[in-house]
Amino acid sequence: MTTSTIERAYELARSGNIPNLVQLKERLKADGCRAVDALLAPRAVRGHLEAICAATFKASEPEAPAPESPTSES
Repeated sequence: MTTSTIERAYELARSGNIPNLVQLKERLKADGCRAVDALLAPRAVRGHLEAICAATFKASEPEAPAPESPTSES
């Protein structure tokens, strides 16, 4: 059974590798999905996918460690 374009879009969005909707669409098209723009056009679908991408995207650069809190010595 093949995965639909919408199902694939959600899989990719949840993967943490896609930062935004533009790159998600590019990836889907590169993977051979059809009617990507039309299927992702509804505002509800776009908004949901954008939110998932933003929440799960992991930047390729490691985060800097949090600064240590100063200790008060008297």
